[in-house]
Amino acid sequence: MTPDDEGNHNGGQLQFGPDKLLYIGTGDGGGGGDQHGAHGNGQNLGVLLGKILRIDPKAGGGRPYTIPADNPFRGKSGAKPEIYAYGLRNPWRFSFDRANGAMTIGDVGQGEWEEINYRAKGKARGANFGWRVFEGKARYGPDGETAPGAVKPLLVESHSAGNCSITGGYVVRDPGLKAWRGRYVFGDFCRGVIQTANTKTGKVTDRKLKVESLSSFGEDARGRVYAASLDGPVYRLVQ
Repeated sequence: MTPDDEGNHNGGQLQFGPDKLLYIGTGDGGGGGDQHGAHGNGQNLGVLLGKILRIDPKAGGGRPYTIPADNPFRGKSGAKPEIYAYGLRNPWRFSFDRANGAMTIGDVGQGEWEEINYRAKGKARGANFGWRVFEGKARYGPDGETAPGAVKPLLVESHSAGNCSITGGYVVRDPGLKAWRGRYVFGDFCRGVIQTANTKTGKVTDRKLKVESLSSFGEDARGRVYAASLDGPVYRLVQ
């Protein structure tokens, strides 16, 4: 694993995808501004930081895991074969839609913008989500730096509205949440307001529910959705 010099931006999400492979979110190395390396880590395919990784946890090829044959950068000179998607700052939480396999990533922003990235099934493969050249939809990186083919986020949330750290969630498929079905539920650690978004337009609705210190969401085998607080409680969302 690439050394991580700072105590923040650690990502940390582990999630099996609809293809039965293991996806791993990694932060950019921390410290603010993606400062490590000549041009940061997010755009550097030679390091595992600032990425979504994809592996088969079965041992093979002298490794404790196997690189899937269709990983986008497998066999590319100078690139880590584990990389599935890149250009991320701190993908704290990501998920797959249990109905159609679409991937949604909540990427924690720098000083102004939080973002949610949404890609249809398989379309996140090889995707560049833009960091550190872009924070949300706004230019961030130094002049002259580029993010080839950068994908714009589905939606962005401003720090001026009280946001500080996006908490990604799930596309709701719980039959008991009829009004929310097919919408993406998420929130922010500081605001703590439960929100849902249309995955086609990015239009957001605040749901007038609040979870202080909102740190994570979860989904059980029946599709029921949960919200967790660093203060201790875990809540199940119901109507």
